[in-house]
Amino acid sequence: MREIMYRDALREALDEEMARSSDVFIIGEGIAERGGSYKVTEGLLAKYGPGRVRDTPIAEAGMIGVGVGAAIAGARPVVEILYIDFAMLGMDMIVNQAAKFRLMTGGTGRVPFVMRTQGGTGGGVAAQHSQSLEALFYHIPGLKVVMPSVPADAKGLLKYALRQDDPVMFLEHKHLYMTKGLVPDGEHITPFGKADIKRPGKDVTIIAWSNMVPRSLEAAEELAKSGIEAEVIDPRTLVPLDKEAILASVAKTNRVVIVQEAVRRGGVASDIASIIQAEAFYDLDAPIEIVAGLNIPIPFNLELEKASVPQKDDVIAAVLRSLHAKPLALAAE
Repeated sequence: MREIMYRDALREALDEEMARSSDVFIIGEGIAERGGSYKVTEGLLAKYGPGRVRDTPIAEAGMIGVGVGAAIAGARPVVEILYIDFAMLGMDMIVNQAAKFRLMTGGTGRVPFVMRTQGGTGGGVAAQHSQSLEALFYHIPGLKVVMPSVPADAKGLLKYALRQDDPVMFLEHKHLYMTKGLVPDGEHITPFGKADIKRPGKDVTIIAWSNMVPRSLEAAEELAKSGIEAEVIDPRTLVPLDKEAILASVAKTNRVVIVQEAVRRGGVASDIASIIQAEAFYDLDAPIEIVAGLNIPIPFNLELEKASVPQKDDVIAAVLRSLHAKPLALAAE
């Protein structure tokens, strides 16, 4: 095990997979000479050359189209979109082409396309550079949606993504790149669809992903001082979703808090809540709590930005509401 930064774990995954297969190449804005805005691709140009690490114009629709076409033709492209907000410019290629190509070819075609991008708030970059849009991709059949929260998962999931034959939306968070964590030496691959219990507990289940995982862990640490043991589950991949791990935790704790940075309306948290309600209703002792961003564009002002998305105290408050709620069995009488 080594302690490395999230961005370095991503670079290791790219480096190892590029060395493993000449089909893997990277395109994006400023990812070659500059090494990327978050330095994930730093040094890869010198190692693999401009044919496999290529800067593009500021033209997201074009680079996504190139990536999808190259994947259909047999390559394994990684397209880096600096902000998830600008992936919207390529939604036709993602939603109507990449996601549907395998079905429309009767299963004979493949689209080994990975889009790396980052979202979420931080740094006051305002409404067009701060969104959490995972629900848009989660809604589309044919797309895999990956949201790692720690360096080990970032590396293991990206390596796994680069070996898939279906399109993968690999969504990172701008606040996580400089965070550190232990990453195993040698080959490290994390399969999709396997949730991770980041902290075991018995009193309440907190389900969170991406940057809401460290925030939920902070809340769990604070709650532990009062004797409340929260179990923090990180799905790691939203599609495929490890429903069994979530339901097993709910059966153990009987209370659930779901935390997402994305706005509350139409979010992934609501869908997970519906799964729990449908398949684990009789395990619940309290209503499901959802902690989410406000239904507003992200403000530029740093204090307003902070107020628009969940913080540690919001998670703690939701856990306490759940614990103090009247048991559902009694409430129904």
